[in-house]
Amino acid sequence: MIALNLQTSFLTPPFGFSLFYLRGVAPDSVATSDIYRGVMPFIAIQLFVLIMLAIWPQMATWLPDMVYG
Repeated sequence: MIALNLQTSFLTPPFGFSLFYLRGVAPDSVATSDIYRGVMPFIAIQLFVLIMLAIWPQMATWLPDMVYG
């Protein structure tokens, strides 16, 4: 959950480091607001998964349990 929360913080202001990196390499024709709108679905997915993991923490270990027994 910590890693997923950190990843979400990299995509959201005020510390949106990934957004600022993308702003630095994007052409001038791409507005910063376009970048923010583009990441909104990914932020929503990450927040949804964080909520699901908070409710059902066993989801985090389900796949390793299936693979390694």
